[in-house]
Amino acid sequence: MLSTSHLSCNILADLLIAHGVKHVVLSPGSRNTPLIIAISRREDLKCHVVIDERSAAFIALGMSIQSGSPVAIVCTSGTALLNYAPAVAEAYYRHIPLVVISADRPEEWIDQDDSQTLWQQDALAPYVKRSCDICARIDFPNGKWWTERMINDVLLEAVNSRPGPVHINVRLDAPLNTQTDYETRSARVISMVTPPQLLPVADVRNLANTIAAPHRVMIVAGFHEPDYKLNRSMMRLASLPNVVVMTESISNLHSPLFMNRIDSTLCRLSETEKDSLRPDTVITLGGAIVSRHIKDWLRNIPKLSHWHIGISHTTIDCFKHLTMRINMDAAPFLSQLASAMSRQKGVSAYSQLWHDASMRASEFHDSYIEKAPWSDIKAMAHIFSNIPRSWNVHLSNGTPVRYAQLMDNMNIHRSECNRGVSGIDGCTSTALGSSAVFKGVTLLISGDMSFQYDISALSSEILSPRFKMIVICNGGGGIFRFIKATSEFPETEKYLAVGTNLPLSDLCKGYGISYFEADSCESLSHSFSQFVSESERPALLAIHTPPKLSADVLKGYFTGILPEQK
Repeated sequence: MLSTSHLSCNILADLLIAHGVKHVVLSPGSRNTPLIIAISRREDLKCHVVIDERSAAFIALGMSIQSGSPVAIVCTSGTALLNYAPAVAEAYYRHIPLVVISADRPEEWIDQDDSQTLWQQDALAPYVKRSCDICARIDFPNGKWWTERMINDVLLEAVNSRPGPVHINVRLDAPLNTQTDYETRSARVISMVTPPQLLPVADVRNLANTIAAPHRVMIVAGFHEPDYKLNRSMMRLASLPNVVVMTESISNLHSPLFMNRIDSTLCRLSETEKDSLRPDTVITLGGAIVSRHIKDWLRNIPKLSHWHIGISHTTIDCFKHLTMRINMDAAPFLSQLASAMSRQKGVSAYSQLWHDASMRASEFHDSYIEKAPWSDIKAMAHIFSNIPRSWNVHLSNGTPVRYAQLMDNMNIHRSECNRGVSGIDGCTSTALGSSAVFKGVTLLISGDMSFQYDISALSSEILSPRFKMIVICNGGGGIFRFIKATSEFPETEKYLAVGTNLPLSDLCKGYGISYFEADSCESLSHSFSQFVSESERPALLAIHTPPKLSADVLKGYFTGILPEQK
């Protein structure tokens, strides 16, 4: 095959394929020309071109989230690499295997006032599991062996144990456009076998005895990818009388046995009721928890025992009560625990008490939504009641993910949000990347501020009719009108909520996107059905809601008092 004459780039392309990379997101440049030549000429690698590196990295993040496989991103030298940082940080805390590949100048030209030069090799150091710096020339003794070993090591680390992003910095010297014949798949591949991890039976039985009824156990799941085996094990545990399982909108764990609206239930309980329902042991799994209500509550329970399950690079003590770190995947551990606990015959009413509380909260929710005026929560209730079951949903940070916490998510096929570091900067691009891999429809629900932050995603060539967007146009950052830390200041509207000038209709016209809008319950019902039916082009539904009233209605949801309308 005719390819670049830079051997390191050809070796890298070989090893990307060998280690399971199927998608590569490329951003244009000159220094990365040899990398683009080596990668784009491989039939086994599907390449996508995205000009904006920040958007490119989030698009790759979405692809990796959806596919479950490592995805590579390739950029030129200079500040291009720094634009990857937000998505790489998100990938690090979400355990997503992004493979960052940056072209670089020879080291002797760094800090010499040469074009596009800066220190790149450790630029992402806090947020990557492993990195390597490949020399501009490898035609020295052991050069090929060294290059193959380094790249294999980094790519293995991306998917090993706790997956995460890695960085390969490739120094390339001129000329960049020379070509030669290269025998593909000639690079040496190093593979790795990791045996399944299980606890000894005696250890599992001891743990099960520790939390047997009447001991009260609460399992809380943060963000997680769909996992049938984990779901089944948690259902077995949830059927026990002393165990309650709480899931969030982005836990992707579903069963009538689970409580999937944590905030709705907790905010309806008096302090006396909370005290009577507090657990003896809480078990957490998955990623960061959205619910501020449950975090605040559990942190203030005295003598609480906390077990955290998951392979992690550090000790995670979110509730300040950690007593046991179980460093293994949640699915096999909970399967073993469920088998051991199913033999227990203890009596408890703990689970039933929680489900009774959840039922009362559900009745309040339905009543409140019915009486509420046109607002964010009214619109979100309609959306979640009508999302087709086969669609995947991506939520932007801010109020959309928090509103989703209040809704019934049982019928959502898959739900995602960038909650690794909870930034708003790449929500649209992440959803768009996911839509490029998922064969069904991907729906993004975004606030107008989050959407404006990531408009460059709309120029991507991967935009397709399978991608749909709902933008809640509530005058900027609606969350700042709701949270106590910011809502009471006179500067909130000007400096925090920042009502946006977002010409969605014009943007849709320019990018070839079908545009719909709504500003009432009646118009939303009509527009939503048209929005769902659009199959020829990508579609966007703009929902206009009153800013301050929406915040007041949301506050009223938690206090139980519907605000008076003026």
